[in-house]
Amino acid sequence: MRLPRIQGSVRVLLLAGVLCLPLSACNAPSADTNRGLESVRQPVVQRTSFVFDVSTLPGGGLAVSEQRRLAGWLEALDLGYGDRVSLDDPVDSDQTRTSVEQVAGRFGILLAEVAPVTEGDIGAGTARVVVSRTEASVPGCPDWSQKVDNKLNNATSPGYGCAVNSNMAVMVANKEDLVHGAKGASTTLVQSNAKAIKSYRDQPPTGAGGLKQVSSKSGGN
Repeated sequence: MRLPRIQGSVRVLLLAGVLCLPLSACNAPSADTNRGLESVRQPVVQRTSFVFDVSTLPGGGLAVSEQRRLAGWLEALDLGYGDRVSLDDPVDSDQTRTSVEQVAGRFGILLAEVAPVTEGDIGAGTARVVVSRTEASVPGCPDWSQKVDNKLNNATSPGYGCAVNSNMAVMVANKEDLVHGAKGASTTLVQSNAKAIKSYRDQPPTGAGGLKQVSSKSGGN
């Protein structure tokens, strides 16, 4: 009769082990219990969209007055690098897109291909210009809540990682690069990379022309 009791105890231990797995997975390390080198203070990227409806001409494009009004709105937003400008035109007019591209080009911004979804309908004879702006910050930083630095559990301080990640969030011009990174060129020009090496190799040696003849008798008294 001892065998059933042994099997029953094994089942209880296995059940307890299974129940502990979800509980340990749900308890993510906090700043007080983080014992690794990776900081729990990570940058958070937020995106905000601003919309501006402009009146279009019957044949497409924007009048000079509308272009000035659009330029004033972009200037009020302090448009700069990292901002994304797109056009939502119901009729998809090339003339309207060209007019908006010219206005955005004054601020050094290229017009995006696809516009994000915005609230509200676009009226007839109008087009919508959307400016998407991303901001990055590290929530909870700086954190000087802990007054004593004795960590008996060998964990990091509450403000660990605030300085590095906060500076990175500020210095990165395009905040979306923190999410998916910047895309580089798909091809590498080997010839361009080898120009400096070729120029160095083509230079004649400095001693090829012989030593310069200098007379010690010339000059002086």
